[in-house]
Amino acid sequence: MKRLFSVSKNRASGSVLALAAACAWAPPVLAQDDAANAGVAKELAEMRAQMAAMAQRIAELESDLAETEIAVETVATTAAAPPPPAPAASTQVNWKGAPEIKGEGGWSFKPRGRINIDAGFVNAPDSTGAEEGFGSEARRIRLGVQGTIPGGFGYKVEADLAGDEVALTDAILTYKDSGLTLSVGQHNNFQSLEELSSSLNTSFIERAAFTDAFGFERRIGASAQYSGGDVLVQAGLFTGNSADLPAKDWSADGRVVFMPKLGETQLHLGSSVHYRSLESGSSVRYRQRPLVHFTGQRFINTGNIGAESEFGLGLEAAAISGPFHFAAETYWQKADRGAALANPTFFGGSAEVGYFLTKGDTRGYKSGTFGRVKPANPIGEGGMGAWQVNARYDRLDLNDAGIIGGTQDSYQFSLIWTMTDYTRLLLNYARLNYNDAVLPAAGGDTSYGVDAFGVRAQIDF
Repeated sequence: MKRLFSVSKNRASGSVLALAAACAWAPPVLAQDDAANAGVAKELAEMRAQMAAMAQRIAELESDLAETEIAVETVATTAAAPPPPAPAASTQVNWKGAPEIKGEGGWSFKPRGRINIDAGFVNAPDSTGAEEGFGSEARRIRLGVQGTIPGGFGYKVEADLAGDEVALTDAILTYKDSGLTLSVGQHNNFQSLEELSSSLNTSFIERAAFTDAFGFERRIGASAQYSGGDVLVQAGLFTGNSADLPAKDWSADGRVVFMPKLGETQLHLGSSVHYRSLESGSSVRYRQRPLVHFTGQRFINTGNIGAESEFGLGLEAAAISGPFHFAAETYWQKADRGAALANPTFFGGSAEVGYFLTKGDTRGYKSGTFGRVKPANPIGEGGMGAWQVNARYDRLDLNDAGIIGGTQDSYQFSLIWTMTDYTRLLLNYARLNYNDAVLPAAGGDTSYGVDAFGVRAQIDF
């Protein structure tokens, strides 16, 4: 089409030149006859006028042709150009063990869950009559969701389905502003480094004995946490666990952590305090299993103690340096039985060391608790995962002020294979030595030893 317009334009130009030449030529014969010349002149003038009009019209047509050619070229160029890119999507999906969906304005949503399958055995003296031998259980099967809401708000809801029962674990609404976090709902009160570290990240199949013996658990309440630099401060007011409501019990809890980092070494020093007011006529009971959870047998047990309140005080220390870690805790729990009776103070404590056998691996730490182990060379990426060995001494003393609940001294060893960030296999062995055990052996002997072995397969998302 462009060529056609060019040809037409050339021909029109030639016509204009021919007309101009014709108009400029005057035949000599016209001079011989004035009258004839006058008539011819008039005709020529009329022809010139017509030619001028035609030349103007041709010029207009040439202008129209040029504009048409530009329009055609513009249409052709536009048709050949690629479409403009689509606007970027406002929703992002990241993978953190499960899809985490993030939207505009601060919205996010992520499903979460974990599965712990345990098996093993407990071997106690036959004369105690204690149930022993092989055992297994689904220790935890949890499902839930978590996310954020515009304005600095967040949420977390999780339930445990193990044992064919549904038990609410976490149900929290949070608000965060810089280093301040406010929480309302069912969540952990502030007792013990071991207790506050997720069960996904412990170095033994179960936490230290005192955490379960003294009744550490999630409760419904309101709390505030502030983290600034190397200091973490936590405090809250709580009532009972959701499964125990309605209840008139209430507790106040606080914890302070100093967590400096010296070079590549992470240090942790902490202290916690706990006060719980009990409903009139209430009682407390402190007892503990021999390491593994799948046995219901307890060899130390205070029985029910009438109490008006309880008071707890804990100390924490830990260090992580490359493949090595160390952690130690002590905790004192006092039961107030009123003015007429002596008030017993029971004790629990543990100390552990651990070492990674695989290069580049270390124990995680975040915000005053132990965090996830992330293998430097996980399975599936050409590596063998992270291999870790641990040893722990764990003591629980439930004898005081006339209460004979017994003592338990446990020597524990574990081997942990962390295949990926979200999968682990734990093997634990414990030798537990008892004094004043509540189950006597032959001849009334209350001092004897028990062996326990447990294996856990774990996955979370």
